[in-house]
Amino acid sequence: MGLAHHARSDRSGERLVGTSRKIWAQFHKYNMRRSNPCEKVLNVHNVGELSLKWSYATGSYVQSSPAVANGVVYVGSLDNNVYALNASTGAKLWSYATRQPVFSSPAVANGVVYVGSDNQNVYALNAKTGAKLWRHYAGSYPSSPAVANGVVYFGSEDSNVYALNAKTGAKLWSYTTGNDVISSPAVANGVVYVGSWDFNVYALNASTGAKLWSYTTGNDVISSPAVANGVVYVGSEDGYVYAFGLK
Repeated sequence: MGLAHHARSDRSGERLVGTSRKIWAQFHKYNMRRSNPCEKVLNVHNVGELSLKWSYATGSYVQSSPAVANGVVYVGSLDNNVYALNASTGAKLWSYATRQPVFSSPAVANGVVYVGSDNQNVYALNAKTGAKLWRHYAGSYPSSPAVANGVVYFGSEDSNVYALNAKTGAKLWSYTTGNDVISSPAVANGVVYVGSWDFNVYALNASTGAKLWSYTTGNDVISSPAVANGVVYVGSEDGYVYAFGLK
């Protein structure tokens, strides 16, 4: 997890420092594909040798997916807290109390942890100290956020998809769907992909929130899309997995 002295950008536009391409900074990872092509240690020959390295007990269930950045694991718990744990030892570095359960999976970018709480707010926390930088009311229960190009994207059970300025928390735009949005957005090449309980998958302009297209499935779309090699993959409560690609 050591840091090199040069920086570069990946396709999502996030600044990446040296070997930090190995981090898992948000629910979809930085590349929105849920894969880590930089993993060079684990493979089919040694994966059977994995054993428990450590565990950390929170005060309740943990349904949040961890994010890992710069040697720290960030995760939410239904005990109302967001935790930062040493990735090597599991020792607690800090915790932040939101006063309501944290189902949301954190996203980490540029030294900031972004995470939603069931108190209907999205938080920006200092990644090193846990200090609150800003808080934005989400209208209802927020989905797990995605961060790209200095913007925080998330859905809400108030039927909207939101885009916030990552530094200030100011709202840049919102898009209203026909029902709750608990799908975590995926962002790729200037497009936000997200599902809604109105049965639709949406593609929105990442800069403006304008709808580019939508597709109606047979039931609620709770699934969070994945984008890889020019194809958008997403599941629906109708029992189908859908793939959208260029003809």
